[in-house]
Amino acid sequence: MGQFASRRNALVRSVYFSTNEEGPPRYSSHHFDGSTMRGRNLQIPPTIIVSDEELSTSEHHGSRAELRRSSVYSTMDLVPQLGNYANSLPHQTMKSRPSLETLRKTSEVAQVGIDGGTTSDSGSQPEPDVESVESHGASEKAPVRFGWIVGVMVRCMLNIWGVILFLRLSWITSQAGIVLTCVIILMSVVVTTVTALSISAIATNGRVVSGGAYFMISRSLGPEIGGPIGMVFSFANALACALNTVGFAEVVRDLLQEFNAVMTDAVNDVRIVGVITVTILLFITLAGMEWESKAQILFFLVLLISLASYFAGTIIPPPPEKQAVGLFGYQGDIFVENLTPNWRGSEGSFFQMFAIFFPATTGILSGANISGDLKDPATAIPKGTLMAIFWTTITYLLISVTAGACVVRDASGNMSDIIVGNSTEGCVGLACKLGWNFTNCIESQSCRYGLSNSVKVLGQLSGFYYLITAGVFAASLSSALGFLVSAPKVFQCLCKDNIYPYIIYFAKGYGKNSEPLRAYLLCYLISVAFILIAELNTIAALISNFFLCSYCLINFSCFHASITNSPGWRPSFHYYSKWAALFGAMVAAVLMFLFTWWAALVTWCIILFLFGYVNYNKPKVNWGSSVQAGTYNMALSYSVSLTGVEDHVKNFRPQCLVLTGPPNQRPALVDFVACFTKQISLMICGDILLEPERRSRSQDGTDILVKWMNKRKVRSFYTPFTADSIREGAKHLLQATGLGKLKPNTLVLGFKSNWRESTPGSIEDYIKTIYDTFDSNYCLCILRMMDGLDISDDLESEVNQGFEPDEPAEHHDQQPNEDEAADDVSDEDNSDQIKTVFQNSQGKKTIDVYWIADDGGLTLLVPYLFTRRRRWRRCKVRVFIVGDEHNMEEGRNEMIALLKRFRLDVHDVIVMTDIDKRPHPKSLSRFEENVAPFRLFDEQQEGVSMQELRQKAPWNISDKEYEAFKLKSESKVRLNEIIRKNSQHTALVLVSLPVPQSDCPSALYMAWLDTLTCGLHCPAVLIRGNQQNVLTFYCQ
Repeated sequence: MGQFASRRNALVRSVYFSTNEEGPPRYSSHHFDGSTMRGRNLQIPPTIIVSDEELSTSEHHGSRAELRRSSVYSTMDLVPQLGNYANSLPHQTMKSRPSLETLRKTSEVAQVGIDGGTTSDSGSQPEPDVESVESHGASEKAPVRFGWIVGVMVRCMLNIWGVILFLRLSWITSQAGIVLTCVIILMSVVVTTVTALSISAIATNGRVVSGGAYFMISRSLGPEIGGPIGMVFSFANALACALNTVGFAEVVRDLLQEFNAVMTDAVNDVRIVGVITVTILLFITLAGMEWESKAQILFFLVLLISLASYFAGTIIPPPPEKQAVGLFGYQGDIFVENLTPNWRGSEGSFFQMFAIFFPATTGILSGANISGDLKDPATAIPKGTLMAIFWTTITYLLISVTAGACVVRDASGNMSDIIVGNSTEGCVGLACKLGWNFTNCIESQSCRYGLSNSVKVLGQLSGFYYLITAGVFAASLSSALGFLVSAPKVFQCLCKDNIYPYIIYFAKGYGKNSEPLRAYLLCYLISVAFILIAELNTIAALISNFFLCSYCLINFSCFHASITNSPGWRPSFHYYSKWAALFGAMVAAVLMFLFTWWAALVTWCIILFLFGYVNYNKPKVNWGSSVQAGTYNMALSYSVSLTGVEDHVKNFRPQCLVLTGPPNQRPALVDFVACFTKQISLMICGDILLEPERRSRSQDGTDILVKWMNKRKVRSFYTPFTADSIREGAKHLLQATGLGKLKPNTLVLGFKSNWRESTPGSIEDYIKTIYDTFDSNYCLCILRMMDGLDISDDLESEVNQGFEPDEPAEHHDQQPNEDEAADDVSDEDNSDQIKTVFQNSQGKKTIDVYWIADDGGLTLLVPYLFTRRRRWRRCKVRVFIVGDEHNMEEGRNEMIALLKRFRLDVHDVIVMTDIDKRPHPKSLSRFEENVAPFRLFDEQQEGVSMQELRQKAPWNISDKEYEAFKLKSESKVRLNEIIRKNSQHTALVLVSLPVPQSDCPSALYMAWLDTLTCGLHCPAVLIRGNQQNVLTFYCQ
């Protein structure tokens, strides 16, 4: 810290926080006298200031100085800053903090950063302003942003106060009665309130941008669920715009008919008015959100005036003209009479009334759908949505009660039905007590007025009839305008995510608000198309189901995010319950089928089709969804539960640790193991990195290799491990790889094909790794490929890089450099997806199994697993066993009986009776030539002690050792002759691997492995179990 003492005056600034309504604290700085602080002897950490004062004022007008303050630990170790956590914002450059490597560097790096330079790791990029991401500069006019009242509450109330309030609520009250109508309202409110609580929880769990319900569901449940909902929800909003426009057009048509102003006919009048109306609404939306918001406020004021007119009209004493249509003011008898239901017609049932009323509550997502245009969505969405539900619920309940207390169910509208005098003999109905006789129309069921017969009751009760008509206009137009805005907004967000093809064209935004003009036109065309149909009753049922499906998945998103206990689920809105969310999801799903069962089936079929498409294509997005958290929880839970399960031979699976090196350089080895482990057991690709390789490997090398395996559809883990030697790395992987019961029990190696040209040390490493495998009680497979591998020259090696032959010193100039090796790993194009023999269809070839030694059955289990694969299913398995000529048939029958008990489909069993014969001299001479470079020939060298020869070449074979193992060597040569004779062109050959004795020289054992599998034109596998049963013919 002494380095900065003389610069304290120039560097230190007083720091205070300036706040505004739209963002977190801002850092500001002013000069002050540094002697004041020095007098107090305070140790203030140095402050790194990147000021914009020296920059062009025209380019950075209005930008603030960026202040970077270091922590007390190090001058490079910065204090927590907001910009470092803004990396999830779209199209923003992340402000990086110093890496661990930077923090561990010497102090000179820190001095450079303070003296005027900035390091690349210290984060010198401009800090993104999290609260104004959409702004393109202070010089440009800020985009329009709405608060919770105008942006959410007013919009939701306008959509909830729809035409059902004015034209259907009084009729529902006459059918269901006041009590059941209130029950219907409250049941609907329960569903919408629970959904609103779920929306509030999701909206406050991180920053919400544009996209509304689609954004929330997709970021919670992933693109597989979010994509279908985004598509369906956008389409539902476009259809809802058409529906509300048609509702407005029908009211206008009826009004024109009252004044005898018909244009053509009833149907075409609706089409003409509807198209003109939606075109005007389109121009309002194209003018921008500011104009659209002003129009919505105007509609809201009209609705308030119309509601005030209604409530004022209920307390005005009705004149005889109103009494003739059934309006008598507040009457206790009318209230009591209308408490109970009076079902009439085919629609007279509780659930029919519920189905008719519930669409009135589908406006709660109106505020969330324009989340990108809100100042603070996390605050506005919960507060505005819940307040809108509260006030609209009060309104619906009051209108239902007041209408039921003022209006009788049946009235004739005939002024002559007034009772003169006190004679009520033969009079039917409650109106008789009020001085009116509606008996004739009641008995003939021809009444045209009253709660049960007229949809214009609210207008008749109102102080001024046409104010209710204006309210109907405002309700329908505001809903249509809201849906015309929300549908393109949601669809634009879906298009930006590029989940479905051919829709990216509609993702483009225009202006400071990124208005989706193209999506506006698309929504307009859809609305016009359905307006011209002019028969939307069938579509209306689908729309209700689309909204209910959205409610269902929003609630399920909240429940699923809560139940997974992900640390990332931290909503600042705490007034929700995961069980209430689950209840809301179940109720919404049930209501879909109760309302219109066929529409519910159509909705879910569309969702499943779109889900299947996204699930098949697997878009390259990662949103940290709760599905990912749930997958982790299930994997962790099942992995832990497996630890309490005892191993059983019936459940044995070959769980393989495959020493592939970089998997894209060993495709044959990867494909071989994948053939018998995919969707069956565990596969881990181990990559042992020596120090030169670790330095040359790129940082994203692991991700590249994992993507390579995923693209190849290989189900495997990839585990790189840094070690000083191959044997050390393999030994550690054998001990530490795996988790609980998900631990490898089989090691798979590639054969060291050019072992004769390798250094003795590398051969020793290879053989000692085999020793370590058996010492660890692992099974072992060694794959050898001859000329059956179809790969390019630059990827011709099929074994672990560490087990490749080490070139002699004179060939060092031929070795590839580190950059070339790194290029092999980072090859991301299709050139490294090379097809191997294991990916080809094998037809009716044979798989030959030379079961020489009883290893527990692994030698038989692996070929059986191969035949379960589609490409190997038609292959026939032949088993070769050792026997003598006298008991050949008996031994064959015993083996057939054993295989049948194992329930293995074996085509033939062949007894090798000539295994004990002496091999051909030519084969023996070839074996001796292979071993000769590794023999000491100590008995032929006079004057040199055995100890001296051993010190020079401890891995070589002494004459005594060669003679001691001579018979075993000859048996390997003879077995190879039999294999080449019978299995030259089979699909696959599996041979029991001889277990090396502790006194067997490494070079000699390597020669045995080479001899057993040489000369074949098909893949050969040396395989050995760990002497424990992996097959059984018992049921327990």
